[in-house]
Amino acid sequence: MAKVTLGPRTILYPLPTVLVGANVNGKPTFMAAAWCGIVNSRPPYFSVSLQHPRYTLKGILENNTFSINVSSQDILLETDYCGIFSGADTDKVVDCKFHVFYGKTQSAPMVSECPINIECRVTQTVMLPSHRLIIGACEEVYATDSCLTDGEPDINKIKPFLWGARPTDEYWSFGKPIGKAHSMGKDMKK
Repeated sequence: MAKVTLGPRTILYPLPTVLVGANVNGKPTFMAAAWCGIVNSRPPYFSVSLQHPRYTLKGILENNTFSINVSSQDILLETDYCGIFSGADTDKVVDCKFHVFYGKTQSAPMVSECPINIECRVTQTVMLPSHRLIIGACEEVYATDSCLTDGEPDINKIKPFLWGARPTDEYWSFGKPIGKAHSMGKDMKK
């Protein structure tokens, strides 16, 4: 297989689209982000990487808490809106008609319309050239009951979506299952 060099790039798929929430000066705001992930399993820790001038970052640093709200295709337009406009210039809660709630920390706003909400307390920040990496310990996970199957989150009911990045700059839905994890690789041993 021929390979072509592309140079150093931020190319790692998939890029889940979430709403990162924080209070800025006592007021909830949310921004769309795709650079987030799981960084520890026991206890659960999550990360978000935000550009330095982001308004939401100001609130995270102010309160040492944040939320990761897993967007669903049902609020695709609102999520995109939160990625286009700054909370410094607009009230995204009002514009998107979000219902906000708070959990254990009482300072990490969460969006009721998102099927999964992860409430985090900041444990560490790492200053990088263009971004600040925020690492947070999971305080609690909230799930919309209609998105559960046998008490567990069901990806088909959650309907999360991905950001496809360049060159298309499109959102993508998840596809169909293609194999059983931690199982089908065992067939190679035979």
